[in-house]
Amino acid sequence: MLLWLEKLAPILLLLVAVALVISRLPKVELGHSPAYLRRRILNWLPLGITYAFLYMGRYNLTVAKDVFGGRMDNNDFAYIFAVGTWVYGIAFVLNGPLTDRFGGKKALITGAVGSLLANLGMGYFTASGYEGDLVPVFSVLYGVNMYFQSFGAVAIVKANAPWFHVRERGTFGAIFGILISLGIYFAYDWGKAISDNFALEYVFYVPAVILTVMTGVVVAMVKDSPGEAGFTDFDTGDATEDGPALGVVDVFKKMLSNPVILTIAFIEFCSGFLRQAIMQWYRTFAKQVGMNDDFVYENWGMLLCIAGILGGLFAGVISDHLFHSRRGPVSGFLYGAMLVGAVILTFTYSNPLILGPLVVFMSMCVIGVHGMLSGTASMDFGGRKNTGVAVGIIDGFVYAGTGFMSVTYGMILPTKDAAKVVANWWAWPVAMIPVALVGLLLCSRIWHATARKGGGGH
Repeated sequence: MLLWLEKLAPILLLLVAVALVISRLPKVELGHSPAYLRRRILNWLPLGITYAFLYMGRYNLTVAKDVFGGRMDNNDFAYIFAVGTWVYGIAFVLNGPLTDRFGGKKALITGAVGSLLANLGMGYFTASGYEGDLVPVFSVLYGVNMYFQSFGAVAIVKANAPWFHVRERGTFGAIFGILISLGIYFAYDWGKAISDNFALEYVFYVPAVILTVMTGVVVAMVKDSPGEAGFTDFDTGDATEDGPALGVVDVFKKMLSNPVILTIAFIEFCSGFLRQAIMQWYRTFAKQVGMNDDFVYENWGMLLCIAGILGGLFAGVISDHLFHSRRGPVSGFLYGAMLVGAVILTFTYSNPLILGPLVVFMSMCVIGVHGMLSGTASMDFGGRKNTGVAVGIIDGFVYAGTGFMSVTYGMILPTKDAAKVVANWWAWPVAMIPVALVGLLLCSRIWHATARKGGGGH
């Protein structure tokens, strides 16, 4: 317990510092009452914590696969993860419109319950001593898990859209990035601590129990709009159109014909590739080549969390306060940094002194972009009524990129004894360079894009 508190302390201190920084920033005056601001915190905080623990129930498989040993090698994991990510991406076609129809609260509850049941299933097969091939079993269970996980991002953005004006959503993007980062910390560091001290199945059981508790909290506290909480609904200044809601097909046509939405989606395809190329493979690479005895490897979850918090804070605050709530300039800057990082990594990945800090820095950049575009721009350009579909399209592309990454690395990365040789991993950083370059070029196309009512953006 003391070790966990010791590792958590830097994150808690950073969160306090972030809160102080945000509180000292120039206020965006929109007429919100103190009572409204307090109630809004009580709304997004349970949503956010639940979303963070959904992350724990998603990336726990990454922690577990290193403990399964020979029963799940690199190719096996790449295949299982690819199945899950493709299911996740495709599920948005269904779950985006469902979330728009039923609301963010019900969508998040559905996602949490489905995910906890899938995690119980993975825990059961882990504990049962099953001696058959794990690939088909975990492909199905992880696919089910990822289907329900896909409700999470849509739900949290949908539920928060009516509570935040466009001019303050950059700050919400920072919060979104923080929540993602906490989830990564829970998955990697808490998951590793659980697998080191308890039977492996508890890596799956613990998130299931926590999600059960958080589902009850969401039921009790979350409201889908200020009006449901006793306040007055207001015009959030996004691309929401007046008039009756469009049908699902018409909404998809409108979103897919919007050049800004499509450009953001393709940027996030690149983000999905790059984010998971680092998060899923750094520790696997380090462990298999014997570079797993340094500070970054041992504290990967904590450092990813800190990097994500800083990336989200930088992107959100700068977007709102320097670029007048434009999301393109910050995303472009961060993509430029990722491109430079990928080039440097290609020549230095064998140097443990450079490797660890560099992948943490690159993670900070890509999490900042992801929070800015999936968590914020989707609200801006989709509008409150169509947020679910907009997030579904954008986050669907994120996980299409992740699936493409998983299949690509499953084919080009070394396995078995070849994976123990550092030189055989050259394709890992090289594959990131063209993806980062494409992402940067796409960011330049939305440099001046802003949301406007009825038009989605210009």
